[in-house]
Amino acid sequence: MLQKKSTLVVTFDATVQAMAAEKYCLANGVPGRLIPVPREITAGCGLAWKAEPEQEEAVLSALKTAGIGYSGVHRLEI
Repeated sequence: MLQKKSTLVVTFDATVQAMAAEKYCLANGVPGRLIPVPREITAGCGLAWKAEPEQEEAVLSALKTAGIGYSGVHRLEI
């Protein structure tokens, strides 16, 4: 049986925000990857950035620096 693990999930209102976040984060070495929004969360565009919980400050700081808005920050056991 798979063991659940705490995960940081940042959701976006629009696909364009999610795609801009992915482009910026990958280009700047920000940890994480783009995923479909887990069903535990209802979000606007259906895409989210997934990272380790301890990377929350780095991810949110990068999004702020890039001027990319997001709709929510969640910690899930997935």
